[in-house]
Amino acid sequence: MSTLESPDPEPSVGELVRRASENVSTLVRAEIELAKAELSTTVKRAGIGGGMIAAAVAILIFSVPFLFVVIAEGLVALGLPRWLSYLIVWVLFLLVAAVLALIGRSQLRKIKPPERTIKTAKDSAALLKSDGRASARAEVARR
Repeated sequence: MSTLESPDPEPSVGELVRRASENVSTLVRAEIELAKAELSTTVKRAGIGGGMIAAAVAILIFSVPFLFVVIAEGLVALGLPRWLSYLIVWVLFLLVAAVLALIGRSQLRKIKPPERTIKTAKDSAALLKSDGRASARAEVARR
C-alpha cells in the first residue's frame, strides 16, 4: 500500500505569517539602505555645490574694492584731483550705507510681536492655573 504524501505539505498559517513578516522586514531594510545610499550622494553633491557658491561669493566680495578703485581712478582720468576722486567714492559709500540703514530701520519698525502666540500662551496659562485650582479644591474636598 502506497501512501501519497506530498513532498511539500502546505505550511500553516503561522508559518505563512512568519515568512511574510521576514519578507516585509527584509524589504524595509533594503529600502532604508537604498534611501541612505541615495541621500549620501545627494548630500555630497549639495556640500560641494554649497562650497563652490561660498567660494564664488568670497571672491566677489574681495573684488568689490577694486571696482571702487577703478571708479576713483576713472574720475582722476576725467581731470579731478586724486584726493577728490577718492573722496567722492567715499561719499558714495556713505550714501549707500545711509540708504541701506534707512531701509533696514523701516523694516525693523514693521516687526510686530506674535500676538496670537502670546494670546494662546496667556489662555493656556490661565487654563492651567484654573485647572490647578480646581484640582486643589477637589483634593481638599476629598480629604
